[in-house]
Amino acid sequence: MENLSIYIHIPFCDHKCIYCDFYSIITQKNKSAFLDSLKKEIAWYGEKYQGRFSSGTIFFGGGTPSLMSPDEIKFILDQINNFFPIAEDCEITMESNPGTIGEDGVSGYLNGGINRLSVGIQSFNDDELKFLTRIHNSETAQNTVINAHKNGFENISIDLIFNLPGQTKEKWTDNLKTAVNLPVKHISAYSLILERGTILNKMVLDGKVKMQDDDYDAELYEITIDFLKDNGFDQYEVSNFCRPGYECRHNLAYWEYQNYLGLGPSAHSFIDKTRWWNFTSLGYYMEAVKKGGNAVMNSEKISRNEEIEEFVMLGFRSRGLNIEKYTGLVGPAVAEYKLYYLETLELLGYVERKDNFIKFTKSGYAISDEIIASFSKCRSKYFI
Repeated sequence: MENLSIYIHIPFCDHKCIYCDFYSIITQKNKSAFLDSLKKEIAWYGEKYQGRFSSGTIFFGGGTPSLMSPDEIKFILDQINNFFPIAEDCEITMESNPGTIGEDGVSGYLNGGINRLSVGIQSFNDDELKFLTRIHNSETAQNTVINAHKNGFENISIDLIFNLPGQTKEKWTDNLKTAVNLPVKHISAYSLILERGTILNKMVLDGKVKMQDDDYDAELYEITIDFLKDNGFDQYEVSNFCRPGYECRHNLAYWEYQNYLGLGPSAHSFIDKTRWWNFTSLGYYMEAVKKGGNAVMNSEKISRNEEIEEFVMLGFRSRGLNIEKYTGLVGPAVAEYKLYYLETLELLGYVERKDNFIKFTKSGYAISDEIIASFSKCRSKYFI
């Protein structure tokens, strides 16, 4: 059987933060109906791909998946296992928010199959948490991680956000210091991004909040890379750092252009060079599954050029561009021409070659978007 990465979107949340643009609803009244729909959707895809895939990684995202009980999470995993047998070494991640899991819940999730916990902390500074409208404080955030580890979770990841309005380098460094002193194996550190339709975006447009400039953002990013490297965390993607051997295998499946199946409202899938996405509204999602077994709103077949560009972008943003696979995609002549172009960037210290990969250095990560765009535009006589 082929490995398949499965994402389950849990739409329920107890609060909508000002910066968040992920689909979520602040009610749980349709939870039972949602679980019934999810069961049917899993079965529909299970019959479609009968016997082809096993579950290599499973990721519960949201929303706030930790608002689901351990029994409800186990219900979903059991249904997945019925159609996509869960491998013994399957990485099974659940996102959670500080304060949403008690000690009994931690054991329940662990016993139910979750073996990786991703905690949405965002900051350890109480003023910053208030600005982000998070419902927890720094103490709760730290205790959540400590309790999860004490109760058996070895693989814990946390999310942090930098370049908040008014955030000093000292405040951000304090966040990083707190993070590395906790029993975590993985840190995702993201720059605060304005997303259309969010409360934060409107606050900026109305002049109530002023964002810091790109140069300052780049300085904070370089501080992040240096600090985490000095404290034993490897950078394996633009925004992701881990202790050796603790890369998020589920995310690597996305970045390495592997097959993945998305379940639940707003979830995206990519199998056999075709991408599709579900209805966003929970109501539309459940109605679609009731009628047809799936909730696909639209789909697209990836062209050869799109495949190459996406493979390059995803590779560079993570562990590096796989030279052998890239050559297989574009052919030896084109690969030789394009890789020759990278030699200048290597001399300038923006990329480095390790084994069969070309990857960004710290300086390269800081201007990754520009390098990827420039590489994609580089043309030769071999391009059609």
